[in-house]
Amino acid sequence: VWSALARVLRRELGGGAPLAAVLRCEPSSATPDFAGRLGQTLPGFRVVEAAPERLLVLAGRHRFSRYRLTFVLDEGRLRARTHAAFPGLPGRLYRTMVIGSGAHRILTRRLLEQVARQA
Repeated sequence: VWSALARVLRRELGGGAPLAAVLRCEPSSATPDFAGRLGQTLPGFRVVEAAPERLLVLAGRHRFSRYRLTFVLDEGRLRARTHAAFPGLPGRLYRTMVIGSGAHRILTRRLLEQVARQA
C-alpha cells in the first residue's frame, strides 16, 4: 500500500507546479523520484513525517491556507485526514470554494480509491 500511495501522489500531485505558482505554494516543485521520504516534496506539499507502511504526513502552505494531509495505514486500511487554517477574508473565501463545495472531499476520496486499485 505504501508504494502505491507514493506512486499515486507522484502521479496526481507531481505535475501541479503551474497551479502551485499561481497559488504561491510552498514548496512549489516536486522531488523527481518522490517516494514519501522525509523532506521530499510535491507542489504544495513537503513530507514532514514518514513511517513507512504506517504514516505519511504532508504539509504546505499558499497565500490562502496552511495545511497538513495525513495518511494513516492501519492493518492494511489507508485513511486520510486533513487539517487546515484559512486566515483572513481571502482564506475564508478560498475555504468556501474548496471545502464548502465538496471538491476537497471528492479529490481526497479519489486519491484513496486510486491507491486501493494499485495496491
